[in-house]
Amino acid sequence: MSTPSEELLPGTRRSLLRRVAVAQAEGRVPSVVAAVARDGRLVWAGARGAVDGREPDTGTQYRIGSITKTFTAVLVLRLRDEGLIALSDPLEKHLPGTGVGEVTVAQLLAHSAGLAAEAPAPWWERTPGALRPELRDVLGERPSLHPAGRRHHYSNPGYTLLGSLVETVRGESWEEVLRREILEPLSMDRTTVRPVAPAADGWAVHPWADVLLREQVEDLGVMAPAGQLWSTAADLLRFAGFLAEGDERVLGAASVAELRTPAVPPEPGQWDAGYGLGAQLLRQGSRTLVGHSGSLPGFVAGLWVSVSDGVAAVTLANATSGLAAASVAAELVGIVADAEPRIPAPWQPLPEVDQALLALTGPWYWGTQAVGARLTENGGMELRPLRGGGRGSAFIAAGDDCWTGLDGYYAGETLRVVRRPDGSVSHLDLGSFVFTRGPYEPDDAVPGGVDEAGWRGLGG
Repeated sequence: MSTPSEELLPGTRRSLLRRVAVAQAEGRVPSVVAAVARDGRLVWAGARGAVDGREPDTGTQYRIGSITKTFTAVLVLRLRDEGLIALSDPLEKHLPGTGVGEVTVAQLLAHSAGLAAEAPAPWWERTPGALRPELRDVLGERPSLHPAGRRHHYSNPGYTLLGSLVETVRGESWEEVLRREILEPLSMDRTTVRPVAPAADGWAVHPWADVLLREQVEDLGVMAPAGQLWSTAADLLRFAGFLAEGDERVLGAASVAELRTPAVPPEPGQWDAGYGLGAQLLRQGSRTLVGHSGSLPGFVAGLWVSVSDGVAAVTLANATSGLAAASVAAELVGIVADAEPRIPAPWQPLPEVDQALLALTGPWYWGTQAVGARLTENGGMELRPLRGGGRGSAFIAAGDDCWTGLDGYYAGETLRVVRRPDGSVSHLDLGSFVFTRGPYEPDDAVPGGVDEAGWRGLGG
């Protein structure tokens, strides 16, 4: 088994091992392997059961099912970043003749295109992909079940269409594009479309007896972009690090953050979960996890990363059911993040400061609500309420006394310094909201003006 590069505390390691051991014993699975990374480095790995007579390790392959979809989404976002497609493009623009060409690329990524969850019978996961050689065989006679863009409805055929989109635009197979554009740059040498030893066999466990039945391994054919891949715990932790930080060789940090951002409302009663542009989102207490679950006959898999904690976990098992691999992986993230919280980086002063920007810091007033402006690195700004609740955002410099909102209510909005003819600052304009240095000062540029009688007591 791979040696962790940084030790966790003994109590944390025992908690992780116990959780995996309980999952394997109670889930009655032939083998399970799990691993945890912190700040991109492997810090723990554990396993139970056996593959080919020995305990599996972080280099043992398991089939990862729908975790494959996140890889396909990255390939699609690469096409967007290169200007070859737009997320708002209808599918018909690039992949004509499907019969569902009015749905957009973004809707397919977010599972909001209204397409059916599965391909027509026979069940695609348990039959050869050769039975569905064309997209029309995957979509069937009734491919759309819901109005496009209105709700989240998970769709395996939708990701089949996205894989075909990648092939059409690139002029190469999905497998080759995946290898060259993701697997090789991220050094994911043990992630493949077909098993490469050492690899676990897939099993079904009898529900009422401790006996096994071997599951067939099928090549998914045209549906491969929805669930074909085999991988290892070590490789998936590398991918988790990429999902947290981005990698300019594959996809930059801004586009990866877009992939992690909720793209469609969750179903009623499921407000603790959501979906971005190719990644599942999970709420764990106050913590947000991003990743994906996966399953195919004989295998279950889970990958989650908490970006704020810098902790990622993977769980892989070789049984059709019995162990909720995604749930276990989420719990492993929580065990480490709760037991050993991230230690913040040392505070350091800014390397330099623009005196004109420094003069903008301090209290400002939107009406009577006080907010504080402070400088951040690279000429950025933050505007936050000084007391109570309210709207606040971080802003990135956009030049010429302007900043662009990064989060919250003001995401994408422009914060602008408005100056008087003599160059002095009159006020801040934020999406038409006026922020002044004092609350309703008579000479300030307050929309609608200020009562000439000024401030008064209750009986005034």
